[in-house]
Amino acid sequence: MFDATCKSFPLSAGALSSEAIAAQGWNVLADDLAYPTAVLKRSALNHNITWMQRFATRKGVHLAPHGKTTLSPELFRMQLEAGAWGLTFATIFQLRTGVEAGVRRAIIANQVLGPADLAGLGALLQAHADLEVWFLVDSLAQLRLIEQWFVQQPVSRPFDVLLEMGVPGKRTGCRSLAQALELAQACAQSPAVRLCGLECYEGNAAVCDSAHDVRAVSDLVRRTLEVARACDAQSLFAHDSILLTAGGSAVFDLVLPLLTAGGLSKPVEGVLRSGCYITHDHAHYTRYLKLVEQREGLQESLRPALEVWTMVQSVPEPGLAFLSCGRRDISYDIELPMPQALARAGVRDASGMQRPPADWRITALNDQHAYLQFDPNGIVPAVGDRVVLGLSHPCTTFDKWRWMVVAEDDYRVSGAIHTEF
Repeated sequence: MFDATCKSFPLSAGALSSEAIAAQGWNVLADDLAYPTAVLKRSALNHNITWMQRFATRKGVHLAPHGKTTLSPELFRMQLEAGAWGLTFATIFQLRTGVEAGVRRAIIANQVLGPADLAGLGALLQAHADLEVWFLVDSLAQLRLIEQWFVQQPVSRPFDVLLEMGVPGKRTGCRSLAQALELAQACAQSPAVRLCGLECYEGNAAVCDSAHDVRAVSDLVRRTLEVARACDAQSLFAHDSILLTAGGSAVFDLVLPLLTAGGLSKPVEGVLRSGCYITHDHAHYTRYLKLVEQREGLQESLRPALEVWTMVQSVPEPGLAFLSCGRRDISYDIELPMPQALARAGVRDASGMQRPPADWRITALNDQHAYLQFDPNGIVPAVGDRVVLGLSHPCTTFDKWRWMVVAEDDYRVSGAIHTEF
């Protein structure tokens, strides 16, 4: 249920289900919701979910979208219904949300080692006999902590783990073949874990330049495959297949040689873990995707599905306006939001919206305000106008909203989703 405890929900509406919201006849353009309002475009959302699932299927790999992007049970179910093999999470807390939404295969693309997290994972596995979970290991120190906890707890089975390979100077993961092989051998001998495969995250190596990215990601893929072959040669993998997984949202095409690798003694289960594709964005991932399109020869790809609607609340001086949206409402961790559309006060039809001039820029955010700079000799925003903001990196917009409306292309509100951050 959604109610006035959700930011921008109409205070006079009372508690409503998603279906009841769709029956209200609300339209974003009719100012039926308070500003700012986060809006998911249904057509783009459906397109993106279908497009990425088809891409993975065409390439012969599984898709386990990263659930931390949205942490929304409704969106999880849409991804699973479209054919996702499972979902990916970063924490046991996030995993719980996924399990409650019906996820039965999950990758924790992170190290798990704290007693409370290990106990939480053990409890979820015990409560759901059909649940499969893999998490990452990258050091003997982590493995020893898991073993210390394991011998003191009445768990029914050892944990399934993936050895992580990393990029020097960047995030987690083994840095060398020798380090990785030593850890793999220790995992194979441990009563607390079962080594099921390998993982890497290629996003740390990418800089949005194809020549560089192909070279850097290919090197990471090569090093990861080298470890996989060494582990396979020593029969260190515990199961009848080897799980190999990678793939953020920027250069996911470049890890396919890892996920479809041959030459091992067991079948490979390749799992792509892209997450931000579900809504895409207007800047960061858009730039990366143009390079993917060029490398893959694609005629169509992902579409931005997430917007934040704001109202011009003040134009205190020429060239400067303030919008009713700030750091509490929209992503700003990679770059500031970007004006995408202008709906003048009184405009109630999507056909009456216009593209803002190229000189309009969001130059700063406060907690509740966005600074919009514009040419005072050009098109000037007026108090009461609506400005639609696009964003870069959707994850940190989702975690600012307990709910988001889902709208059709004419901005008729046809449902809602909730998040559990």
